[in-house]
Amino acid sequence: MTALVVIAKECVPGRVKTRLSPPFSPAEAARLAAASLDDTLATVASLPATRRVLFFDGVRPPSAASRLGFEVVPQVGGELDERLAQVFDMLTEPTLLVGMDTPQLRAADVAAALESFAPGIADDVDCWFGPATDGGFWALGMRDPRGDLVRGVPMSRDDTGARQRRRLEDAGLSVGTLPVLTDVDTVAEASVVAVTAPDSRFAREFRRLTAGRPS
Repeated sequence: MTALVVIAKECVPGRVKTRLSPPFSPAEAARLAAASLDDTLATVASLPATRRVLFFDGVRPPSAASRLGFEVVPQVGGELDERLAQVFDMLTEPTLLVGMDTPQLRAADVAAALESFAPGIADDVDCWFGPATDGGFWALGMRDPRGDLVRGVPMSRDDTGARQRRRLEDAGLSVGTLPVLTDVDTVAEASVVAVTAPDSRFAREFRRLTAGRPS
């Protein structure tokens, strides 16, 4: 069995993608976030897994979650490292967690991890790590999930990814590397991702919102 987890927050104006405002209004930033989440859910729903979980911070999960067969599990309070640790404490099967900020995510980006975790596959890779261009990470997978391997890692820093990978390696685990992806936090990153995945919901919303604006 393999579990795929998407960690996300409710796309409420003023709570998500705040670094996109300005130039976008809080409501526009929230629409971009919602499009990014929808893209991510659609891609994860198409991947081979026996369990799909939306680890959600908010009141109203997106309707796509239930339509696509996701279990919705509420996030607990605490810092991001504590919330991520909850995922890896909660699940017992091989688990791959991704964020909602990479709408360009495609099956090929996680194929190595899913193949490695597939039943009956003899593989010596214990964990999979997806580095982000900002120094963080967009994906984290563990064959044997352990929350202590995440808890206490400083988050939202330009060395977060390096620290998280070092935590895994210091525990004596072998770590495979997934492709580097760009998280959408700034307008410059949003523009890059929209070009990378032009047919995504995110890219269509980005083009709609930027049409006619001064460059």
